[in-house]
Amino acid sequence: MSEVSAPSETPHAKREVKAHILTCKTDQSNKQVAISLRNFVVFFIGGAGDQESYYFSGPNNNVDAVREIFLRDAKALKFPAGKFESWPLGYNDFISDKDLSEKVLARIPDCSTAVYIIGHSLGGWNGAHLSSVLTEKGYTVRMLMTIDPVGEGVMVWGISNIYRLPPKPKAQYWVNIRAAPKVRNVSDTVASFGEQWEITTGPNVMGQVDVNHADANIMYLRPLNNGKTARQIFNESVLNLFKE
Repeated sequence: MSEVSAPSETPHAKREVKAHILTCKTDQSNKQVAISLRNFVVFFIGGAGDQESYYFSGPNNNVDAVREIFLRDAKALKFPAGKFESWPLGYNDFISDKDLSEKVLARIPDCSTAVYIIGHSLGGWNGAHLSSVLTEKGYTVRMLMTIDPVGEGVMVWGISNIYRLPPKPKAQYWVNIRAAPKVRNVSDTVASFGEQWEITTGPNVMGQVDVNHADANIMYLRPLNNGKTARQIFNESVLNLFKE
């Protein structure tokens, strides 16, 4: 993992504490509390058969491999302890209002917390929807990352708990990665069944990579059309968050 190295002077969260009014639409009361402005949370959203079995397949924990890279980088780059949390989710873990409240909203401290969403396969499709849901509730989605998102197929709607309409992502920055392997395997066949989400406009950075659909962690490490990897883009965003 030579791509990321710790800088000589690691940025840290400012110690300054300010009074802020919480403006989440989920909390209609105006109340002032003392909070630090540099918290962030990352949701890693897996696809079918990732966090739980999907029609006798899995769990394969593909998105967990991306999260492991993040956790190693957080340690190497010395992200301030106590300033962030990361959570793995299944693609259907937040569809109902109850699940959304318990598994997502309860894990975001307040509306000043920067939210990062990294979704793979069906998790990319539903994660893009989640970015819109959270933004409309008053949360700040600092980055959405869709890793070979799948969900356009009519057939997959009948057997998977996904949003049926095409996503309309709402995030400050959007990275999309499309798997285009020269040598296909069974995971690419599964992705074709679900139909990869063909995105032509919207993302700030896009790229096609010669990687099989299941290998979310490898896609995370491959250069995109701006010459940077998704890993680099993510880490730079977090480090800049601490400088703001």
